[in-house]
Amino acid sequence: MADDAGLETPLCSEQFGSGEARGCRAAADGSLQWEVGGWRWWGLSRAFTVKPEGRDAGEVGASGAPSPPLSGLQAVFLPQGFPDSVSPDYLPYQLWDSVQAFASSLSGSLATQAVLLGIGVGNAKATVSAATATWLVKDSTGMLGRIVFAWWKGSKLDCNAKQWRLFADILNDVAMFLEIMAPVYPICFTMTVSTSNLAKCIVSVAGGATRAALTVHQARRNNMADVSAKDSSQETLVNLAGLLVSLLMLPLVSGCPGFSLGCFFFLTALHIYANYRAVRALVMETLNEGRLRLVLKHYLQRGEVLDPTAANRMEPLWTDQVQVVLNQKAGPKTILRAATHGLMLGALQGDGPLPAELEELRNRVRAGPKKESWVVVKETHEVLDMLFPKFLKGLQDAGWKTEKHQLEVDEWRATWLLSPEKKVL
Repeated sequence: MADDAGLETPLCSEQFGSGEARGCRAAADGSLQWEVGGWRWWGLSRAFTVKPEGRDAGEVGASGAPSPPLSGLQAVFLPQGFPDSVSPDYLPYQLWDSVQAFASSLSGSLATQAVLLGIGVGNAKATVSAATATWLVKDSTGMLGRIVFAWWKGSKLDCNAKQWRLFADILNDVAMFLEIMAPVYPICFTMTVSTSNLAKCIVSVAGGATRAALTVHQARRNNMADVSAKDSSQETLVNLAGLLVSLLMLPLVSGCPGFSLGCFFFLTALHIYANYRAVRALVMETLNEGRLRLVLKHYLQRGEVLDPTAANRMEPLWTDQVQVVLNQKAGPKTILRAATHGLMLGALQGDGPLPAELEELRNRVRAGPKKESWVVVKETHEVLDMLFPKFLKGLQDAGWKTEKHQLEVDEWRATWLLSPEKKVL
């Protein structure tokens, strides 16, 4: 290998993803020397030689840099191109999601033990037919619940993915608590485990749908499949760890129901806390009703638009609804404008500070004779004509994606036959 002093000016450099770049230099003997950038992770810096073709083949080095051990783990459990290929909130969310999955796995083992005890495992008087009937009733109840819930709420899960994700995990804790308590009341055992399985099937629908919505948010290189697959690998690893810990835990708690229940409450508290932190770590750049309400209120009061990070941090995890009527041809911008209009009408009924135009309108509405609601709507729309373009530009400058939204919109539309005196709202 040639001395560093004999190396010429770097010919080129290469880089894998967001890793450290390494350079290539030509030595005096004509060989190419690549700096092993990956070794710098360990605090080392070396170069290895690639001889020109026809020279001593025994001294030809490998063409790629050796990867440190953590690089192998990253390739297995993180999406290709991490962190550039995913959203900035990916890592904190996945870390807290792993904590909650581990706690849920341990709680689930306690619940499973209780269900098996209630069915009759270890009881010489229990019959196979009775256990089978209980299991079939439990499963059929859950299947029906899965279908009904998907029909009832399926279209709403995208709009409030964070809220439904938290709801699903809390409901899962309730379901496991029912399973743990089921053997205490044998006469109600079948009804209790059926109710629990119904809740778990709802959890499966809500959790799976919101996980898909979050994958769309996290994938930044059209790599939804890779992000989803690596999330599954992470969850499998966490569940495997939970299984191993459960094998050690269950013999310790099986003879003491009080201690078992205490462990469950501790794991449930950890599970809920980790879920809350995971949901709070998410920074969604599209507007749903809760985030739009916050951003608009801040804009009307202070004249500036909250960025996605600040708005997501303040977003309530339970939200109200504003209802507007949409035209057949309403697109994302029109829907955003309509929702803003509805929220501005709500702001007129409050007492908070407003821009001069809306403050004047609120004073006229309150001081003058009572107006018909459609007159107020029309006057608010005139103010919106002045405020919305500036508000929309502020959203875009702050980093919001206004070309799409997560506002809850159904398929109902209305069409008005316009006269020359009427204006499209």
